[in-house]
Amino acid sequence: MPEPRSGRQPSRRAVLAAAGAGLGTALMASLTACSAGSGGSSEGITLTFSWWGNDDRASRTVQAVRLFEKEHPGVTVRTSNGDFGSYMQKLATQAAGGGIPDVAQLDYRQISQYAGGGALLPLGDAIRDRTIRTSEMDPEFVRTGTYEGKQYALPAGRGITGYAYDSAIYKKAGVPTPRPDRTWEEWAEANRRIAALGLKSPDGRPFAGTNDGGVNEDVFETWLRSRGGKLYAGQTELGFTEDDLTEFWALCDTLRREGAAAQAKDTVQAVTTETSPIGRGLAASDFTWDAPFPGYPDLLGDQIRFGPTPSTGGRQGSYFKPSMLFGVGSSTEHPKEAAQLVDFLLNDRRAGDILGFTRSTPPNRMVAGRVAKTLKGAELEIYRYAQEMEKYGLDAPPAAPPRGDVAIQNAFKRQYQRVAYGLATPRESARELIDEANRELRS
Repeated sequence: MPEPRSGRQPSRRAVLAAAGAGLGTALMASLTACSAGSGGSSEGITLTFSWWGNDDRASRTVQAVRLFEKEHPGVTVRTSNGDFGSYMQKLATQAAGGGIPDVAQLDYRQISQYAGGGALLPLGDAIRDRTIRTSEMDPEFVRTGTYEGKQYALPAGRGITGYAYDSAIYKKAGVPTPRPDRTWEEWAEANRRIAALGLKSPDGRPFAGTNDGGVNEDVFETWLRSRGGKLYAGQTELGFTEDDLTEFWALCDTLRREGAAAQAKDTVQAVTTETSPIGRGLAASDFTWDAPFPGYPDLLGDQIRFGPTPSTGGRQGSYFKPSMLFGVGSSTEHPKEAAQLVDFLLNDRRAGDILGFTRSTPPNRMVAGRVAKTLKGAELEIYRYAQEMEKYGLDAPPAAPPRGDVAIQNAFKRQYQRVAYGLATPRESARELIDEANRELRS
């Protein structure tokens, strides 16, 4: 479940966090000092720490690391970051070649892969002796970093799914403001009503109600969970049937054929907010995560709002997922100091002021409440949205996906594209996906 990408430059977030922490120009000064500060040291302890993310996340993370170094004399942290794709490739190469960094940012899908492969250090002892504190985090959320009953990573941010939607177009079509109990049937009808307006995209093509969620395993999981199902029944077993997937893909296929969902060629091109159907003026809504949502109003205007995913009879399928996690490499020579760095990034109030919401809502509730006081606009909207959804009631998050999930996610997209281009029926592709997934999980 990789973090969705956006090409925007999140200037507002940098300003907000800097103001909340009273950092001002010190935030930018930290970047100037980064080269010298992140080099190795001939004395004391040197840790390596890597993550992916945009420039805003990088600058604030380095600032927090420098504060950690001041609090821990003799410890130097060598930092590195990159974009999501290159970071994942590099981390996989490091794991295969002898070890990931002392502290590494991880995607939810990587926990089982790296823990099962021996690349991550179990954190149970560090949590028990309070080197890493979890008392101000929800236990069910902390559990998302476990593999086979052991804690291997801690969530660095709490994310949730929703729909970015154009409230002006919803109003024009007579579609009510989305509620948490809105059903999938009501959602589908809303998209048909928007398509019936006869609006045109900038290039003159018909305007759709939504992006085509058939390629997105996250949308399927949300739909499935709203019906009481789940993606996985265990590390080697799927939690859904061929009939489940056929029904979901048939819904998506029907909406696309009706013009209520975006065309196949536009869905394939959607790799950033800018290239998504809504970003190109081809659709009125887009399934997304809370963290990248501020990129939508920045790009398209303040009429873009964030609303809940549909339900089945009022049961929500969304859940609070770790936007990313921190883990300690099993080959580290300094496990105590690495654990201290993880704890500092997650629990220190000053670090929280610096990091803000760059990794979604901080998992530490006290830190989140403190930082929320600095939020405005879209950032404040998604924080309030998460609070609303928590009050509405969501099922507990699942454990980290099995080791074969990344391959299954790629197969999921590929199989639905066959449906979208008329190369297979929903059932044919569902059958092939099930077979491929079972082979992957049992290999």
